[in-house]
Amino acid sequence: MGSKKRNSNAVDEAEGLVDDTAAHNVVVSSPLKKKVKKNKRKDGEVTNGDADSVPDSVKPMERQKKRKAMDKERHHSAFQEKESQPQQQPKPRTEEAQASVASSSGSGMPEFHIGVFKDLALADVSLRQQAAESLVIELREVQKAYESVEKDLDESGPKLEAEKDDGLNDCAPSLRYAVRRLIRGVSSSRECARQGFALGLTLLVDTIPSIKVDSLLKLIVDLLEVSSSMKGQEVRDCLLGRLFAYGALARSGRLVKEWNSDKNTPYIKEFTSLLISLAAKKRYLQEPAVSIILDMVDKLPADASLSHILEAPDVHEWFEGANEVGNPDALLLALRIREKVYVESEKFGKLLPNPFSPSKLFAAEHLSSLVNCLKESTFCQPRVHSVWPVLVNILLPDTVLQTEDAASVSTSLKKHKKSRKSSSSEEEIVKNFQSFCEIIIEGSLLLSSHDRKHLAFDVLLLLFPRLPASFVSIVLSYKLVQCLMDILSTKDSWLYKAAQYFLKELIDWVRNDDVRRVSVIIALQKHSNGKFDALTRTKTVKDLMSEFKTESGCMLFIQNLMNMFVDEGSASDEPSDQSQTTDDNSEIGSNGEKDSMGTMGTPDFLKSWVIESLPSILKHLKLDVEAKFRVQKEILKFLAVQGLFSASLGTEVTSFELQEKFRWPKAATSSALCRMCIEQIQLLLANAQKVEGSHSLANGSEASDLGSYFMRFLSTLRNIPSVSLFRSLSDEDEKAFKKLQEMETKLSREERNCGLSTDAIKLHALRYLLIQLLLQVLLRPEEFSEAASELIMCCKKAFAVSDLLDSSGEDDLDGDVTPNLMDVLVDTLLSLLPQSSAPMRSSMEQVFKYFCEDVTDDGLMRMLRVIKKDLKPARHHNAESEDDDDDDDGDLFGIEEEEEVDETETGETGESDDEQTDDSEAVGGVEEANKELPEDSDDSDGGMDDDAMFRMDTYLAQIFKEKKNQAGSETAQSQLVLFKLPRLADQPFLPTVLMESTQLHSNFFQIGSCILIFACLLYTGKPQVLMVYTNLARALVNPNTVEGSEQLGQRIWGILQKKIFKAKEFPKNETVQLTTLASLLEKSLKWASKPFKRKKSAANPSKKKQSASLKRHKMINSLAQNSTFWILKIINTKKLTESELQRVHDIFQGVLVGYFDSKKSQIKSEFLKEIFRRRPSIGYHLFGFLLEKCRGAKSVFRRVESLDLVMEILKSLVPFISSKGSLVTSTRNLKAHLGNLSLLIKELVTNMPEKQSRRAEVRKFCGKIFQMVSTLKLTKSFLKELPDDADAACQSQLGEVYLNLKKASQEK
Repeated sequence: MGSKKRNSNAVDEAEGLVDDTAAHNVVVSSPLKKKVKKNKRKDGEVTNGDADSVPDSVKPMERQKKRKAMDKERHHSAFQEKESQPQQQPKPRTEEAQASVASSSGSGMPEFHIGVFKDLALADVSLRQQAAESLVIELREVQKAYESVEKDLDESGPKLEAEKDDGLNDCAPSLRYAVRRLIRGVSSSRECARQGFALGLTLLVDTIPSIKVDSLLKLIVDLLEVSSSMKGQEVRDCLLGRLFAYGALARSGRLVKEWNSDKNTPYIKEFTSLLISLAAKKRYLQEPAVSIILDMVDKLPADASLSHILEAPDVHEWFEGANEVGNPDALLLALRIREKVYVESEKFGKLLPNPFSPSKLFAAEHLSSLVNCLKESTFCQPRVHSVWPVLVNILLPDTVLQTEDAASVSTSLKKHKKSRKSSSSEEEIVKNFQSFCEIIIEGSLLLSSHDRKHLAFDVLLLLFPRLPASFVSIVLSYKLVQCLMDILSTKDSWLYKAAQYFLKELIDWVRNDDVRRVSVIIALQKHSNGKFDALTRTKTVKDLMSEFKTESGCMLFIQNLMNMFVDEGSASDEPSDQSQTTDDNSEIGSNGEKDSMGTMGTPDFLKSWVIESLPSILKHLKLDVEAKFRVQKEILKFLAVQGLFSASLGTEVTSFELQEKFRWPKAATSSALCRMCIEQIQLLLANAQKVEGSHSLANGSEASDLGSYFMRFLSTLRNIPSVSLFRSLSDEDEKAFKKLQEMETKLSREERNCGLSTDAIKLHALRYLLIQLLLQVLLRPEEFSEAASELIMCCKKAFAVSDLLDSSGEDDLDGDVTPNLMDVLVDTLLSLLPQSSAPMRSSMEQVFKYFCEDVTDDGLMRMLRVIKKDLKPARHHNAESEDDDDDDDGDLFGIEEEEEVDETETGETGESDDEQTDDSEAVGGVEEANKELPEDSDDSDGGMDDDAMFRMDTYLAQIFKEKKNQAGSETAQSQLVLFKLPRLADQPFLPTVLMESTQLHSNFFQIGSCILIFACLLYTGKPQVLMVYTNLARALVNPNTVEGSEQLGQRIWGILQKKIFKAKEFPKNETVQLTTLASLLEKSLKWASKPFKRKKSAANPSKKKQSASLKRHKMINSLAQNSTFWILKIINTKKLTESELQRVHDIFQGVLVGYFDSKKSQIKSEFLKEIFRRRPSIGYHLFGFLLEKCRGAKSVFRRVESLDLVMEILKSLVPFISSKGSLVTSTRNLKAHLGNLSLLIKELVTNMPEKQSRRAEVRKFCGKIFQMVSTLKLTKSFLKELPDDADAACQSQLGEVYLNLKKASQEK
């Protein structure tokens, strides 16, 4: 089959080239490369005659062999002559004339240059055109001269053609030779010989009428006859030669001229019959043969086509058998002739209906009879057969595109029903198109082989330029979408690239048209049950949805999504048998993919996609505020209707107040879908609240406040008798629901009265929190009624306006013992956090943001207490862990770890490859943290630790809840008592539930950190920031706090870095005690000194665990370093006494002791250098001690590494400034430490390191010291301080550097 396809492609290329060349008329001279001398003209005639003419008595096979042998000899001689004269340039035209063959040199007749035939086979199209034009011009002149002289001159002149019985008796010998050679040339496979010789023959037959048609037809058959002894390539060349020769005759226009001169000419019938018989020989000849006939049909009048072509022999039989054998070329010929003739005839057999009409052609019965013809059109792949564009033109005339407008968009995606109002022609086109897609595309091509599936995609691509948007639902049918998903789900599928290209073209087709985009999205998701992207592993639907840019496009998409949700049986009516779209060789996907399809193939999955897609439209939408608000309202109304309500009478309800009709599905919406709708409403309101800002306050809540609109819409639908909530509420939830509605209404009215004040912003935030809580009451019954009552009381107390309070006297009871409003609000928000949705937590953040200025220290500690609580304490306390480390009693922030130091690398490199402590073995030390905080930091604990406090909270909570559940307790007085008591009723809920649920634990802390970020902003410049810092650092360091929540750890780390360490404001007053700062400083430095530790339980830890442990170690080390810098910055602002300064210096002195003496201390020298650079005074006080420890260091690595610390201190201690005062100071400072420096150098040169790199560091350090000494003119003093036994070591180890120093001292 592959060779046949290549043959067909060759024919198509040849036809195209013939078309191109026939349209241009360019004449140039073709240089002759072979001389034929005049005095040897006769010999040349004989040679040519032998080569090209053989008596008719000789058999065709022998004639062919002789001709080929002579052609081969002639080409060989021409090649040898060319090789012998390689540098010879083409001679001018005048020289060619001398070497050319003339028909008669003595009679003065024009000359014909046979070298032009070589140029006809060149690959360059322009050269072939020029050669053909030159050939025709010369032969026309020769023929004119031949006709004007006596015929007896021919006998004495040169005879280029010996054979006379060819029917070309009226032609000059040169012309006869040219015709025969052109016919033979079209059978040559050399370069572009077929195209060039066919072009020459076309122009020649068209220009010179002396060439008779009957003679030409006879010559084509005789010269290109196929014998039984020929092999495959020879047969192919002859058949293609005949095809090109017939094509040249048809396109020359001679047959049309013959018909014009004689209406009864037999040549057209004979020519058609010859083409039909030629097409029957080989499959690859059918389509080009029909193409030649159609070229002739286009040139002939309609009556000539009817009387000559349809009446030609074998045509009727060809049409009759086309349906059975599957002949798409016969169908193409019939359609094109019928298009030209417009006559009803039985000559077309069963190919065309009689009488003909598009509706009958595309009727189901007739299309079924054409299936074989159309299926066999795959023979010419990858090219699409010519019959398909003809069918597309009939199926979708241009008028369809002109009549398609935006007015019919809203109904374009609905099923075509009988009640649809449209013209009869439009209904006929829709019916024809649907029949074509169902029978040909779905029923035939998609159910067959890979080639025919490929053809189906190609045909659909032909339809796209003419396809109205309303037809998309027919094209993208269930079977086609399933076929696409089957192919795209497997990358190694044979059709994967074809399906990918089809999808790309489909996306390009809908690029700038919202109507098409909506139609495609709906069709893809409807027939894939909402999971097209998931199964095809693409982002097709997602990308299409992100490209909506206009309000009209969004509204259209929303409307169609609503219709898809409400209409029943949208996907269930389609066949579920997957085999209907695939054959035995198709790729249906792996078993795993089938399983995933089963899990996502629930009836509600498509509806859940609709619910999730509605709010996502707004994600990439860039509209003005008013347009976006209108889109939000449409989405909100649909979600509210489908998620919150149900109709008790029928599926449609009309609201006269809203002047809208609302619909529900016939089957009741599941509770899971209702919950999804509520969650999406919450998300929509939360996003609107973030984007709104103060815009709604400026324009009025009625104009662009989505929350206010939602509450009015909710109230309106609840007042309709036939509409009820999707589930019944308990008495407590019903009361909470109504109270939340009433309070929101009052706050909304008060907000409008406040204008643009700060109170209006607070009221706005509270209103949205009430709305979110109202939705939570519906989402999770019997969980939020109590919190709703308490939040309502907070609203009343926050805005003590007459219409917000239930009574005027009860609220003033025992005012002296009423707790702070913000404390109660904080406790209420904390109690809501673990069980709230993400949008509700976002609203709580907004409330806290605007009310956090009033947070008390007690409220802050309530938040911090929960943050620092270790929710995963160790099950067993290991007594031996107390002896593991020296510094367990002072571990950072009270977090102890049972770990084992890996000492393999701590000696000199200071690195470790081991793991950190196993999280399950960490021992909670939260109790110690409370004792280490300032005394006034947490007075509310009453001397109780956290565990005792939470146990007490649980006991009190039980008492208060029993009291609250008593009959008649829901009064204003009971609410006021509950408000006045500390919020212990809900506090025990937090640790108890969170310790049992890791998921709630992670969610709670994540949101707790979000709220604390505002606390950090509030207390940045106040002493309380130390309390925030301590608790956040403890939560970050404790592995049990952030376990399973990487996002929480990142957010806490971000708060510490951006809002505390890098904040412009920090505590600067004297209220912060130095003891607190010193304690925090010491702990930070100890944690910075801790090495990377190995987990005892991990003998062979995985790379993932190693990476996580190392990452955590680096994060904690960075925390310790940054906290050290921050604490030093606070200490630097205080006015400290000498004793207080000495305490700070003692802390760093202890760090240096551990640095030099302990292997467990892994503090980085770069960190110490940065401390000395930022706080030079610390370096001044520790310089002498540093020199002593460096000189006596046990580790060579530590001694060499500490040289950088010495140089860092010397940079600030001995600044090289040109002023006289600075030089004096530098000299005095350096002179005070010359003794220690000389002893250090003596120790260095006496015990030089073994490693070359460290020896280089020592020499570099000594050189810098010598330079300082020399610059400050302390050379003699230094040498005097240098011990005598060090002189020889310095000379041997330091060489010229030391000798130059001594020499300079002697010179001075």
